[in-house]
Amino acid sequence: MKITTALSALAMIPAVLAAPPSGKSGTCRVAKPKPGPSKPDMKQFPFCFTSTYQIIATPDQVVNANNTATPGQPGAVGYYNYGIQSDMDLICWHITLKGVTGPYQSPAKTATHIHQANVGRSGPPRIAFPNPEPAGSGPETDKISSGCMTGPFTTGVLANGTDTGTGFTLKQIEANPSNFFTDAHTTSFVAGVVRGQLDQ
Repeated sequence: MKITTALSALAMIPAVLAAPPSGKSGTCRVAKPKPGPSKPDMKQFPFCFTSTYQIIATPDQVVNANNTATPGQPGAVGYYNYGIQSDMDLICWHITLKGVTGPYQSPAKTATHIHQANVGRSGPPRIAFPNPEPAGSGPETDKISSGCMTGPFTTGVLANGTDTGTGFTLKQIEANPSNFFTDAHTTSFVAGVVRGQLDQ
């Protein structure tokens, strides 16, 4: 996995936050955000996304490892904006967590993920993103993460001795976005503080 942090790459992130509805397209896509905080001004990306996804993740969608509803933090919400260029196996993200408190916790290398599973089901993480960090100093400050990365992806979670990101490509999301969800985990809400399916 290669994470791009150069200024030129970070300058492109806002474009994940403006345009038509989520999904796959053979033309240039620029994502239009659902209502939420921390929306930068829009600029056109210098390349075309093959798909974009805008997810509002909420506590009521969280389930535990036994597929039992296990609500996350009351009042919390996550705005997850993804732009995928699957021919390059590249994903860009701008994530805002609002009303999320307490430290992160996960067996993965970070606590912010895309998992593979249908709605109401648990499943392995396929991508681990840098955890959103406070954008200010107040107790109600939003937490934000943005960047771009390319495969091969790793999560730090092993299943039968193999990392759960091994062999995963972004084309799998485009083929069946309803089979993937995004979330974040904290010490108080280990199953998930918020969750949302990618096919919203």
